[in-house]
Amino acid sequence: MFVGVNCQMSFFIFSKDNIIRIGAYKLIKHPLWETIVIILITLSSLKLAFDTFYINETEEDLRFHISNYTDIIFNYLFIFEMTCKLVAMGMLMDENSYLRDNWNQMDFFIVTASIFDMALAGLDVGALKILRMLRTLRPLRFLTHNIGMKLIVNALIGSVGGISNVFLVLAMVYLIFAILFVNLYKGTFFYCSIDTYVLHT
Repeated sequence: MFVGVNCQMSFFIFSKDNIIRIGAYKLIKHPLWETIVIILITLSSLKLAFDTFYINETEEDLRFHISNYTDIIFNYLFIFEMTCKLVAMGMLMDENSYLRDNWNQMDFFIVTASIFDMALAGLDVGALKILRMLRTLRPLRFLTHNIGMKLIVNALIGSVGGISNVFLVLAMVYLIFAILFVNLYKGTFFYCSIDTYVLHT
């Protein structure tokens, strides 16, 4: 039980003997847990794609209310998922806690943004549009739940330094040839000094 979890008191409340924490840990370690989360992320992403077809719907439209209620359901499900992990793993202080992992930090940011969006939904403030736009980040949660995609992204991030060096070398090569050919061919491609198409009257 609690393999790899160093946090002894989650939120300074839930010890490793606490029945709620034990239940949360068993839940997130269940074989079907990741599958269900990926299905939810997929459905949420499809819902966002569906919303783009009805972006100008008014509040009187049935589709508008269905979309809002669906968003609320997804938000609560993702909040439940994050809460289970926070209770089981601890939040931040200990090694291997939830927010010690960069991928979990991205999850936390997306879910927290959706909480603020849901809490302030009744207010008509221009800044809230930014929070609503953050819904489009939900498909990125695929990365946190797919080991193969994590490896690819980590490899790409790790190769940024090498790629930048390659671009620097290519830029130097282009600069050398640009200087060379400007000096070799400067002025030699001028084929006419008078505009032959000027209409003389």
